[in-house]
Amino acid sequence: MRFENLLLSLVLGLLVALPLLEAVLRKMLHVGVSNSASIVQHLTLVVGMLGAAVAARENRLLVLSRLGELLGEPWRKLAAAFAGSTAVAVTVLLAAAGVDFVLAERPSGQVLAYGIPVWVVQSLIPIGFGLIALRLAGHAAETWRGRALVASLAAVWVLLWQWSPMSVLVMLGLATLAGVPAFVTLAGVALVLFKQAGEPIASIPIAHYSLVTNAILPTIPMFTLAGFVLAEGGAPKRLVRVFQAVFGRLRGGAAIMTATACAFFTSFTGGSGVTILALGGLLMPVLLSRRYQERDALGLITGAGSLGLLLPPCLPLILYSIVARVPMESMFLGGILPAVVMLIATAIWGIFVQGPSRHDDAPAFDGREALEAVWQAKWELLMPVVALGALFGGFATPVEAAALTALYAIAIETVVYRDLKWTTGLPQVMTECGLLIGGILLIQGVALGFTNYLVDAEIMTRAADWATSTIHSRWVFLLALNLFLLIVGCLMEIYAAIVIQAPLLVTIGHAFGIDPVHLGIIFLANLELGYLTPPVGLNLLLSSYRFKKSVPEVLRAVTPLTLVMSAGVLLITYIPALTTTLPRWFGR
Repeated sequence: MRFENLLLSLVLGLLVALPLLEAVLRKMLHVGVSNSASIVQHLTLVVGMLGAAVAARENRLLVLSRLGELLGEPWRKLAAAFAGSTAVAVTVLLAAAGVDFVLAERPSGQVLAYGIPVWVVQSLIPIGFGLIALRLAGHAAETWRGRALVASLAAVWVLLWQWSPMSVLVMLGLATLAGVPAFVTLAGVALVLFKQAGEPIASIPIAHYSLVTNAILPTIPMFTLAGFVLAEGGAPKRLVRVFQAVFGRLRGGAAIMTATACAFFTSFTGGSGVTILALGGLLMPVLLSRRYQERDALGLITGAGSLGLLLPPCLPLILYSIVARVPMESMFLGGILPAVVMLIATAIWGIFVQGPSRHDDAPAFDGREALEAVWQAKWELLMPVVALGALFGGFATPVEAAALTALYAIAIETVVYRDLKWTTGLPQVMTECGLLIGGILLIQGVALGFTNYLVDAEIMTRAADWATSTIHSRWVFLLALNLFLLIVGCLMEIYAAIVIQAPLLVTIGHAFGIDPVHLGIIFLANLELGYLTPPVGLNLLLSSYRFKKSVPEVLRAVTPLTLVMSAGVLLITYIPALTTTLPRWFGR
């Protein structure tokens, strides 16, 4: 276990170091690392598979439903065994498909760099899936007898898939409700569809490989690592102090501080759940001290946690740009003004629920305290300047800018502030980051295989033809799009939704003449609400965990803010200039 964590940390560290080393050598000595771009892309594959294996070991793979955990003891064990057998069967089939993929690629003789064949790195796909299958089997049952039952049920699942592929969809649906990981559901559907169509299932690992080795994808683990380092260092306290000192005296200043701090934090962590866990304990006492009702404070923190999803360099923006093939810089610029709209809407709601009579409880503005707070947090406040300045200033490629941001975050938290120790704290943070990235890329890879089936079967083209023949108004289509995406946000995890739905909606949006950047921001803004809606709403679950409240309590608390944020989404939808102005100004 310790070796696996250390290896994951080392590979992630190498992923950050190599682009920077290449940039320095290229600019100073006019030499470089042989085939460094391809090495970085394949290191992302290593991080993804190793991180997914660690996530499986810790039983922390993302799931779509946890209804099985609500059952009584005997039925809960049976549900776990049933779900586990399905997960094992699907993962074993993915491992077998990975073997077919590697065997097909090996004769090509491609070399990655320094004599290392590409197929050697590609072999991590079947090895990784095999390791995940073993760990899923271990979690499904506690005794050898139980594991034998899981293995037997998995064998039955594979036989049914061979003889009657469509019949296993019912089993897959029940297993999803029982709590199989999200990637199992997506991969299972893809396996059934490919089998039914007589297509090779090796298409799934091929899609996984093509996605994970995408030239832009290394930016995801790097930017995410920067956010994780901030979250685990002293940044939360320093940033909350800054925003409290600056906005504290204003009416509703605590709400403005909460919204701003959460948006800043989420833009780097890439996950609003991390923001709730890192800042929730700091923000709740501040809001309660301003006489906010506990329910309103809970709703504000839960809702504000997702605000930064439209701010660069947040992970969903990068994923959407890759999947929809929209320039990342355009998505970054297009998300800024819509993010401000959502932030203002949240802050206004916070001001409204506080009420005018409570303004006098806010402390008087202290210029000296504000300056001291800003000075203490100056290095963290400069992170957006480092990230976006390197990217838009032409000093670095997107991957190099992401690597620079990660290195900057590590340097300030370990060397400047010394909140993290090199030997203990930093490796732990890197392991946590790799675990999250592995789980996400696992979903992304298998979901792309499913998406490729939809493309090959011309389902997307047919859907676009149906939409244009049925809906004749661009504005009616946008309204229908909002309603559809709200349903998607309720039922699907955001990363899977991006891979599965984005290609389809880009095709339809193009038919209606909608700017692809505008469509992408509408897409992500709607899914931002998905963090606040059951049954998949991650913010509801993590807020419930963080504040020890039931999910229905959290849902009731955040519903008024969700309605306000929905109005913000409508503004973003029907005022395209909010999205397109900055990309147009910067020639993007």
